[in-house]
Amino acid sequence: MTATIDDVKSYLLELQDRICATFEQADGGTFYEDSWERPGGGGGRTRVLEHGALIEKGGVNFSHVYGDSLPPSASAHRPELAGRSFQAMGLSLVIHPKNPHIPTSHANVRLFVAEKPGENPIWWFGGGFDLTPYYAHEEDCVHWHQVAHDACAPFGDEVYPEYKAWCDRYFYLKHRDEPRGIGGLFYDDMNQWDFDTCFAFMRAIGEAFTDAYMPIVERRRHTPFTEQEREFQAHRRGRYVEFNLVFDRGTLFGLQSGGRTESILMSLPPHVQWSYDWQPEANSREARLTEYFLQDRDWLGEAQAK
Repeated sequence: MTATIDDVKSYLLELQDRICATFEQADGGTFYEDSWERPGGGGGRTRVLEHGALIEKGGVNFSHVYGDSLPPSASAHRPELAGRSFQAMGLSLVIHPKNPHIPTSHANVRLFVAEKPGENPIWWFGGGFDLTPYYAHEEDCVHWHQVAHDACAPFGDEVYPEYKAWCDRYFYLKHRDEPRGIGGLFYDDMNQWDFDTCFAFMRAIGEAFTDAYMPIVERRRHTPFTEQEREFQAHRRGRYVEFNLVFDRGTLFGLQSGGRTESILMSLPPHVQWSYDWQPEANSREARLTEYFLQDRDWLGEAQAK
């Protein structure tokens, strides 16, 4: 391979700078930066923007942690990693806009390497991006998936359908029997190509995120909203919290590997609401979210058929 782990780290740090600059320009605010060190090795650079004109809470985090042994969340499904040292680096972001007509967005790209003297390193890439709307629009969903499709296209016709389906399976609340949002891309354990090609795919996904998200932000940011719509947003944000605390592998890995708790949990929204057995009014936009948008849809195929 010609690319190195240091090349990946440099790219992730530079990508963090560019994404933060994009959101600062859109919001008018400034990210607070918090650099931290992990007692067991490594650290990170957390950037958080709160109470902005556009972003109620958003974080764009870089981390690079390493150690002599893996936490249970990493080795449980990969027993061949036991006894290996590891390093994990990645960029992870979550944006919770104030306006309920702008979806919450999440993205991450990461690299994991496990090493043992006398043996070849075990490495893989992972990541993706997904969208969680509250008051959804078909054109936004189609745009989001079109950008995802176009980012995958140079790597094979089968890549987008496979990683879209994986995203739909992964970001699913089993106890609610519903998806977290309208999906996007998700991939993990990626090493089917050589290191350079996998790194190129990481860069394609990293670059595609703002192309997918910012046009939706600009399209919806001036839409008026009511206090009732804010309450529905807070109710649906509860689903986001449930997924992150119960199912998300990145959250579990971060907590079990001794990462900085505040940085790991920055993905949680600032205002959330749970109401006992809450149900939307029939034929309302709130009901349409789950009945139409939060379904297993082929957004691009359906758009082409119209």
